[in-house]
Amino acid sequence: EPGARRRPAERDLADVDELLLSGTGFEQRRGRTMKNLFDLTGKVAIVTGGNGGIGLGMARGLASHGATIVVAGRSTEKTAMAVRELQGLGATAGGIAVDVKDESSVQAMVADTVGRHGRLDVLVNNAGINIRKPPHELSLAEWHAVLETNLTSTFLASHAAYPHMRNGGGGKIVNIGSLMSIFGAPFAPAYAASKGGIVQFS
Repeated sequence: EPGARRRPAERDLADVDELLLSGTGFEQRRGRTMKNLFDLTGKVAIVTGGNGGIGLGMARGLASHGATIVVAGRSTEKTAMAVRELQGLGATAGGIAVDVKDESSVQAMVADTVGRHGRLDVLVNNAGINIRKPPHELSLAEWHAVLETNLTSTFLASHAAYPHMRNGGGGKIVNIGSLMSIFGAPFAPAYAASKGGIVQFS
């Protein structure tokens, strides 16, 4: 009849009842499902620049889903602090010093990880720097420093990690972009260019 109210299907009512009545239990079940979906137990992950900021946050996230974490960074002191924090959360974690601009150092980082843990499943290319200067004030050395730390390092680490992932049956490489890769910025031309390169490389 025109204007008559339609009753929801029984399955819709059941869904509503579950949402209204189960409350926290529903959230817990959903949380368990998500954790199963992203189960990284037995996987090994390298996070470059993983000793602080976004990198450490990603290391925590990977660890919370069961991954063994290798924190790779320049500062051995910061890396040791990050490793202790992750271990305090119950994670299996270790650290390694690396210069991501140097090919031999990056290759050693990957080889050491595989030698210790027997595999490499995840690489997060997070290491990066920014020098905030307009283009006319930026030196060539500063330009190279940003491009090599952010973009070239992503190539070097991915290049070193790929054969081990392929031989192990697969893996994941996560490269970190930025909104500046799309919009750019007059105060950070090298950073924006490096992030644009990362997006296209990925």
